[in-house]
Amino acid sequence: MKKLGIVAGLAVLSACSVKTADEIKYPDMNIKSDVVDDYFGTKVADPYRWLEDDNSEETKQWVDAENKVTDDFLANIPFRDKIKQSLTQVWDYASSSAPAKRGDLWLEYRNDGKQNQSVLYARKSLDDEATILLDPNTLSEDGTVALSNFSISKDSKYLAYAISRAGSDWREIYVMDIESRELLDDHITWAKFTGIAWYKDGFYYTRYPQPKEGDALKAENKESKIYYHNVGTSQDEDVLVYEDSNNPNWGFTVSVSDDEKYAFLYTTESTSGQQVAVFEPTGEKAQPKTIVGDFNNEWGVVGEHEGTLFVLTNHNAPKYQLLAIDAENPSVDGAKVVIPEAEETLQGVNFTGGKLFCSYLKDAKSLIKVYSTDGEFERAVETGIGTVSGFSGDDEATFTFYTLTSFTTPADIYKYDIATGESELYKRSPINFDGSQYETKQVFYTNKDGTKVPMFITHKKEIELDGTNPTLLYGYGGFNISITPSFSVSRLPWLENGGVLAIANIRGGGEYGEAWHKAGTKMQKQNVFDDFIAAAEYLQAEKYTSPEKLAIQGGSNGGLLIGACMTQRPELYAVALPAVGVLDMLRYQHFTIGRYWATDYGTSEDNKEMFDYLYNYSPLHNIKEGQKYPATLVTTADHDDRVVPAHSFKFAATLQEKGSKESPLLIMISKDTGHGAGKPKSKIIEEYANIWAFTLYNMGEGFD
Repeated sequence: MKKLGIVAGLAVLSACSVKTADEIKYPDMNIKSDVVDDYFGTKVADPYRWLEDDNSEETKQWVDAENKVTDDFLANIPFRDKIKQSLTQVWDYASSSAPAKRGDLWLEYRNDGKQNQSVLYARKSLDDEATILLDPNTLSEDGTVALSNFSISKDSKYLAYAISRAGSDWREIYVMDIESRELLDDHITWAKFTGIAWYKDGFYYTRYPQPKEGDALKAENKESKIYYHNVGTSQDEDVLVYEDSNNPNWGFTVSVSDDEKYAFLYTTESTSGQQVAVFEPTGEKAQPKTIVGDFNNEWGVVGEHEGTLFVLTNHNAPKYQLLAIDAENPSVDGAKVVIPEAEETLQGVNFTGGKLFCSYLKDAKSLIKVYSTDGEFERAVETGIGTVSGFSGDDEATFTFYTLTSFTTPADIYKYDIATGESELYKRSPINFDGSQYETKQVFYTNKDGTKVPMFITHKKEIELDGTNPTLLYGYGGFNISITPSFSVSRLPWLENGGVLAIANIRGGGEYGEAWHKAGTKMQKQNVFDDFIAAAEYLQAEKYTSPEKLAIQGGSNGGLLIGACMTQRPELYAVALPAVGVLDMLRYQHFTIGRYWATDYGTSEDNKEMFDYLYNYSPLHNIKEGQKYPATLVTTADHDDRVVPAHSFKFAATLQEKGSKESPLLIMISKDTGHGAGKPKSKIIEEYANIWAFTLYNMGEGFD
């Protein structure tokens, strides 16, 4: 594929029948709410409050009307179908995950290239032919039922698996007899944010009360409880293992050690910090012994060996360390440091084959180190530049698998010999894409406060830095989440068409540990937006692109990022793509699990200072009358119960009302999908064909 030049692209545009921005007739529902909220003496009107009711006829009509406007606009972009064909062709390749041992079985996901959902396969030996254990594609005709998580019983007799319908965070759990592949009568509903932790012939899981009719996708989720389910019984007979009626906002999850001697109870009140307790699993009501009794730090038990718990934490170590705690007398005060904090950020530890496989981040790139259980460094795993994952297995494992991926390389699977430290290529992706034609470089740019921020830039080799390259700048910047090199089939048409891809590792993420995260939270949140704006300015100053050729994209917390940056510096970008975004910063905490985000954001009800700060950057509340904004395509989904679609609805309606008519300001609302996880391939292809068509069209570009 080749990029069309500006002149050729504009010639294509003038010949087509796409409406100009000022010709678009946005839906006029003639409805305005008279709701006015008082925040510490400041009156804030909310004229589109009615769009928060996703079940009302008015909202449904508005959604249909908005989708029709957007569909009509996109349908007339002459190269949209070519992009869809390109995505369909490049995605048509067989893929698989790295094999992982669970009990007596080796499991892996496979997709033949045409399936909406990947299929779970099993075999007893790697020399055996793998057979289908569970095919999610058979659970719905349109691929909107997805396998969200699963767990194999310790004796490998049962598979318990959780499904999600239409992308919702609500889970239903079923049980299968593995030998016969027979689905049992067990059926658990209203599970959410749950693991499946086996103990004997049953498992622990997390459940919430059944919401009122019509409120399942928006009501606050409170009163989390841990239950134990015995296989072959009704959910009504499940044992209530743990609850805390004094703290209805807290959430609980349970994991069980491989030898079933210990169960670990994690308690959360936000997305940061956990309380941790241990109890003896019995399937009856638990009496946990507290290990950590506050929410000040991150804690995770990564393994247990001969009565010693290996715990990953950022307690007294912003870039994380590994502690050893006596399981019988659990105390942080008596903990031994096994692997101390390093210069790199320790992101995860796998206890496999009697070794500790430690996954570090060095400038947002993976670095794997192997230690003994005593904390003695043994070797580094030579993997090359990219993102590495895997190294799972039990204590007796002699080998393990890992994957290596980058922006231009799909996940190659390697087999690793634990004794020798040798890696061998196990499986390479057969995708029809030549990554050798592209290059990725990492640059460090400086924000206005002097902070150096890393950014990955990927493009075809030997491009001209003349300011004319269509460029996509992506960011997230929140919740201690690190954005590392990864391969995305959906981005290939962009790259093959001559586009530049830039990924900014801005503050708020976890790339450099907790200090980097905290520097982008609450009263420091503006740092995140400033980092991203500085990335846009860097790309333009270095002549990768120009304001007329720059698109910005992010989802969820990244949707907030895009909303804030496009309202603060609209002149910097040609296109804005906020997806499933948190866009109403005054009311986010009142929906589903939104209150958990308060440790990153603060809330409008905390105090006047916090309200003023949020009000000053909340994308919804900073749309200015008559302002020219970038061409905007807001995307959301009707079953998103993580970031409810009301955020996007209200933002789009206000943008269309107040923004100038010089750019299209559209919203695309996907039906029967959620926040993103489990979305069928067919819908992803449709969505990205629309996104790339919209983006290129509004840059004056074509697609070839």
